[in-house]
Amino acid sequence: MKIYEEGNPLSDFISREIYLLLDSKGLINDKAVRDHIIRKKFKFMRSQKVRATNAIENLREEYPYLQYDSIRKIVYNNK
Repeated sequence: MKIYEEGNPLSDFISREIYLLLDSKGLINDKAVRDHIIRKKFKFMRSQKVRATNAIENLREEYPYLQYDSIRKIVYNNK
């Protein structure tokens, strides 16, 4: 499921060029970007009528190092 521009997971906020520049300078918080992507994927799955528990399980398959509760906190915490 591709929900962002290639090479720019923040395409809904900034251009690819700006993202690459910030990333090259070490100014991108990888964890925050990952959480943003997880929230976008969760929102997309929910819009496709996927049950919340199933959407979280799908995300766990993609991010196996995260616990169910960790993903739940990411998707329901808008920070």
